[in-house]
Amino acid sequence: MFIKKPQHRKFEYIPRFYVPEKDQEERRKRKLGFRNYKKFQKRGFSSILIWLIGILIILWFIIKYG
Repeated sequence: MFIKKPQHRKFEYIPRFYVPEKDQEERRKRKLGFRNYKKFQKRGFSSILIWLIGILIILWFIIKYG
């Protein structure tokens, strides 16, 4: 009565298929040295806010004790 019933797990499986044209394109990009710039764009507002707070604290110490 007070025990929680176990529920089944839900999976969202997206099948992947081999596309030879895309594979050749990826090899060409890797050979030329292209990078995936989406990694650099993932920084959100919180990480920028932390950097700004850190810079303001450093500036405050420089002004106060410098």
